Amino acid sequence: MTSFTYNDMEFSVEEGQGRWSITYRTAEGKTGVVGAGLFAGVPADEIEARARALIKTVFPVGVRCVGPDVAHPLTIGDLKIVPPDVTHPNFIYWDKDSSSFPKQL
Repeated sequence: MTSFTYNDMEFSVEEGQGRWSITYRTAEGKTGVVGAGLFAGVPADEIEARARALIKTVFPVGVRCVGPDVAHPLTIGDLKIVPPDVTHPNFIYWDKDSSSFPKQL
């Protein structure tokens, strides 16, 4: 079993019958399963790297920015209102492993 912290959550990777399961626990104590029966036939020394890559994909750390939809403005009289373009959002990642603020002394 391997455990590590990412994005303020504790993740555990456990083997069962040649397959791996990933579970997590939040800071509030909630638990969940990322995946079960994963990585069949993968050597044990590669499991943690693959689990971290999967977790970073499922639980990204960053900010989602939604820009204006200038192609489809709403017109009310002479006024043009430009709504957000929710079909093409941008996701800005950063290299930190946590979304929380550092603890102050």
